[in-house]
Amino acid sequence: MKKGQRIIGLTAGIAILVSLLGFLAACKTMTDEQVKSALQIEILDTAWVAKEYKQWPRSKLTLIPTITFRVKNTSAEPLRYVYFNGIFKNRDDADNLGDHFLGAIGNKPVLPGEWSDPITLRSNFGVEGKRLEDFKSNPAWKTYFVRIFAQVGGSHHVPLGEWPVSRKIDFKEDQPAHQGLDKKEPDKK
Repeated sequence: MKKGQRIIGLTAGIAILVSLLGFLAACKTMTDEQVKSALQIEILDTAWVAKEYKQWPRSKLTLIPTITFRVKNTSAEPLRYVYFNGIFKNRDDADNLGDHFLGAIGNKPVLPGEWSDPITLRSNFGVEGKRLEDFKSNPAWKTYFVRIFAQVGGSHHVPLGEWPVSRKIDFKEDQPAHQGLDKKEPDKK
């Protein structure tokens, strides 16, 4: 009976060791170079969008820069748990306008050679005005840039590149209500 117990114990020990080695291999952290080479970025759009808009009692419009992109998995392994950080700033300023950290790829992996769904990073701060027209003369509304970093699993935050945010505004102000609504239009006969 002792020999049978030893074989069972040895078999269980080997199974645990193999499982642990497999787990450690799966948890291997990617190097900065591996992260850079595993991700190919395609920029889909950049724009300024409304973060806050109100007309009354005091008009206020806050626009924030955004970037929408997707990534292609250029590695031989499925990509899981990919986090992106976008730092928005004027190229000449030392301070950030804002940032956005996003866990974009989770349990559903991006397979080798495949593209991710679109990913949008939005600055948490922006530029204020009262109306859209105010932004044409606002000195704070400049061409900003976004620097994108990626973190895969437990890797470092690896810089992937820097892109300009266009000055396109993806927002339409509400139109004033028509004053002559109580007048009836003549019947067309």
